[in-house]
Amino acid sequence: METADIQAIVENLVTVFLPKVAGVIVLLVVSWVVAKWLSRHVQKTVADRLDETIAGFFGSLVKYAVLTMAVLGCLRIFGFETTSFAALIGAAGLAIGFALQGTLSNFASGVMLLAFRPFNVGDVISTAGITAKVVQIGLFATEFDTADNKRVIVPNGAIYGSNIENITFHDTRRVDVAVGTEYAADLVTTRNILIDAAAKVNGVLSDPAPNAVLTSLGASSIDWSVRVWANTDDYWAVLEQTTQAVKYALDHAEIGIPYPQMDVHLDGVEVDGVEVKG
Repeated sequence: METADIQAIVENLVTVFLPKVAGVIVLLVVSWVVAKWLSRHVQKTVADRLDETIAGFFGSLVKYAVLTMAVLGCLRIFGFETTSFAALIGAAGLAIGFALQGTLSNFASGVMLLAFRPFNVGDVISTAGITAKVVQIGLFATEFDTADNKRVIVPNGAIYGSNIENITFHDTRRVDVAVGTEYAADLVTTRNILIDAAAKVNGVLSDPAPNAVLTSLGASSIDWSVRVWANTDDYWAVLEQTTQAVKYALDHAEIGIPYPQMDVHLDGVEVDGVEVKG
């Protein structure tokens, strides 16, 4: 190799290649610093307004978006045509989107759940065919613990696409106890007995006051609904104690709780060789 050729190569490295390398290094360092700063800023802003889970995702999204643009910028510095790379990234994103339609649907639903907060961790809700306590709300799925201590993981798309009943949203709940009494019992007396029994139950709130509503005249009984209010945490205890109190009060007043009755008439049936007529 001629000395002139070597000198030309060295000059090319010094005047062309090394400045490009230096520019790439500077661009990557600056981009990394900017990406980290933007990521923290976005994460803090989103966390203050929405949720830390969403904040972490958007923070990472911004960081990698800045770094991707930095890599494309480095390629342009070395003379590569980045239009084809951008088109390739777009096509890959479109293909991935079609392949992960269900996953993306769950992700979008998770963002909506975390943003609008129809329920929080610790709430008991009824949705997507289950009633359970919320343990964790993720971007793709929500975890529940059932009353019999089973862990259930439900995709967010199934939750956001169905009705959501937040059972523990309010501080108080109404407790309903259904009971039937015999037709011979006086209505006014029965109502007073039911209300007095319910009012004495520990945990029953005085406002709204306990009430007994005559709901229907059944085939075998007069049907009542004893309604009291209790703190949400006391719901099950108050339900059991109110049911017991109603039973004891009716027994003490000698008011019967009848079983369903049915009269069966047989016509033209032989029993032990004897024909029975109705």
